[in-house]
Amino acid sequence: MISQVFTTSISGDPELVLETHRLHLEAPNWTRDGRALILNGDGVLWRFDLATSSLDRIPISDVPELNNDHVLDPDGEHVFVSAEDGHIYRAQLAGGRASRVTNDDGRLHFLHGVSPDGGTLAYVGVEAEGDNRWGRVNIFTIPSQGGPDRQVTFGTAPADGCEFSPDGSWIYFNTEAFSPGQAQIARIPSEGGDAEQLTFDERVNWFPHLTPDGTAAVYLSYPSGTRGHPGGLDVELCVVADDWTQPVRRLPLWGGQGTINVPSWSPGGDRFAYVAYQE
Repeated sequence: MISQVFTTSISGDPELVLETHRLHLEAPNWTRDGRALILNGDGVLWRFDLATSSLDRIPISDVPELNNDHVLDPDGEHVFVSAEDGHIYRAQLAGGRASRVTNDDGRLHFLHGVSPDGGTLAYVGVEAEGDNRWGRVNIFTIPSQGGPDRQVTFGTAPADGCEFSPDGSWIYFNTEAFSPGQAQIARIPSEGGDAEQLTFDERVNWFPHLTPDGTAAVYLSYPSGTRGHPGGLDVELCVVADDWTQPVRRLPLWGGQGTINVPSWSPGGDRFAYVAYQE
């Protein structure tokens, strides 16, 4: 499998910045200083310097293998990561010992969003029902330094991909609440309330990511009938501006899982990063 890391503007041609068959890379974050991308691969984090094209492992310790749910702290110095033990950790972006944030509450915790002030995390909480490990999937928040959890969505429809708006007042996410078996993009007040549906098409839409100023967004769009968010499919990245029902750009690629699971806009909001794959 070849991993191809691209950056692109809202309307410009994609630029291939990294290609490798040595690592299965996923989920780029763009650093606050705009100099590097943070990706996961082989259970650890990597820093890709855009100027020198160097790819270096970030030496985080005291944490299990990582998955592709990692988000940078707005302070520019720390990163929050989700690990294979189902917990979320905080570590220095330069490396070092990680500290656990989430509670032993019986849930699996998958990080997707950090509030603009860095004080709150939005995560996907998975609770088992009987023998079904993935029984209930809802959005929760927790203080970024640890503390009590607060449930934001309720019900049996899976919710995922939660991310704060730039002003912190909304959480954008994907949910099957409006069309069972078919995820659509929605938003909900960050303090809780009624969800507002934003996309209405026949495709399966995941992982909304807003620009730092909130004027545009990109999300991952799967073919109709797709279950979950698998990899290895012909997918599209859809860019929207004023109207979520009318994408201003559709970018086809081969990917899915790992392509754009986490926020990946540049600090200025003029470009975003993503991963495509080749067999």
